[in-house]
Amino acid sequence: MEFFRISRDLPFMRYARTTVFLSLVLFAIAVAALVTRGLNLNVDFTGGTVIEVQFPKPTSPSAIRRLLVANRYTHARVENYGTASKVLIRLPTEATKSKALAVSVLRLIAAHDPGASLRSVEYVGPEVGSELADQGALALLFVALGITIYLTLRFEWRFAVGAIIATIHDVVIVLGVFALFHVSFSLTVLAAVLAVLGYSVNDTVVVFDRIRENFRRMRTGTTGEIIDSAITRTLSRTIMTHLLTQMMVLSMLFLGGPVLFGFALAMTVGIVVGTYGSVLVASPIVMWLGLTREDLVPRKSAAADRP
Repeated sequence: MEFFRISRDLPFMRYARTTVFLSLVLFAIAVAALVTRGLNLNVDFTGGTVIEVQFPKPTSPSAIRRLLVANRYTHARVENYGTASKVLIRLPTEATKSKALAVSVLRLIAAHDPGASLRSVEYVGPEVGSELADQGALALLFVALGITIYLTLRFEWRFAVGAIIATIHDVVIVLGVFALFHVSFSLTVLAAVLAVLGYSVNDTVVVFDRIRENFRRMRTGTTGEIIDSAITRTLSRTIMTHLLTQMMVLSMLFLGGPVLFGFALAMTVGIVVGTYGSVLVASPIVMWLGLTREDLVPRKSAAADRP
């Protein structure tokens, strides 16, 4: 199904050097942010205590944070959770020495608002947080290896190289946004990063499949022209898919509240960067690696196709 059809192939590969250079700039900024600022890991990874407090009326998280900071909880992070009357307090590992931490915090809050009530308390040890971080890194590594093997078997090694470089490009830029703006990085965000990885690869495979088909169908044309045709033919599908997905993700970003903010932000950035990477990073790399018709079409078939 296509809402529009482009009659002439768009010259994407003519601007390949420009698009890849732009990607390199964004990649360098993301790496610099990760090195200098680092990810703002929340208690899922660093360990700590999460306290959920219910108030009888909407409450400002900044007022609660000022109250805690004034009473030696200087590293407390406070945010609304679900509704404006529910607050989530996150305290890092160094603040969890006392078993009566939740009681002490609630006592302070009750002095500020007697109607406040404790809903839940969760503790994440630093060992568990470190284990989660290691498992998350391993998950990314195994997914990347699986993608490489799959693309090598289904297509050709040049496609696998282009897809992996584009995927690393997408993931690093998403992580760089979180590091640059110091947005909390949680297990939910990690799940979004993995989703972006799969989403990006899916789009790349669609383009690569059309490139392979074009090499078998088009008897003339350079590699760049064949790739331009493949991207143009899949452009309608790309726009429809990503536009509808982005609309849904943006609704979560602006209307989902703090709980979904990190997940929605990672998906929002990932969809944009993933689309760009699939079309304007992976494809030029495949072209520069010297892909030819003989790499995809058996010699007997290639000879039969010649006039």
